[in-house]
Amino acid sequence: MDTSKYIYSLEMAVRDYELDFQCVVHNSNYQRYLEHARHAFLEEHGGSMTAMHAAGVDPMVSKITIEYKSPLRGGDKFAVCINMKREGVKLVFLQDIYNLANEKLVVKARVEVVCVKDGRLTRGELFDEVFKEIFNNEKTN
Repeated sequence: MDTSKYIYSLEMAVRDYELDFQCVVHNSNYQRYLEHARHAFLEEHGGSMTAMHAAGVDPMVSKITIEYKSPLRGGDKFAVCINMKREGVKLVFLQDIYNLANEKLVVKARVEVVCVKDGRLTRGELFDEVFKEIFNNEKTN
């Protein structure tokens, strides 16, 4: 697993209560892992979901596509890796989850996020501001 091809990576571990009756991670928990990594990534760039909401700004998932490749089991350690790009008003997160023990791809996801301010869809200017350093680096590379 080469994390250098991603702009962010967060390591986590499976907790026993996240398992289903087959002793693998229940599919719904992968969305939680993906979301937790996005929030940690946002906070690392000076953003806060709580502060944005208090200001009337709400980034919201508008579409998510997940491909399940291999399961995680209790106690497994894994990394959620992120890349992102702008597509019109949307911020698109391309997220992969890898099992750290065997470096197998576990999940491949595409998460489309829009930004709503005071209940109205915006052009996503907030994304440009919060992630200006990343988007500026993409333009120079």
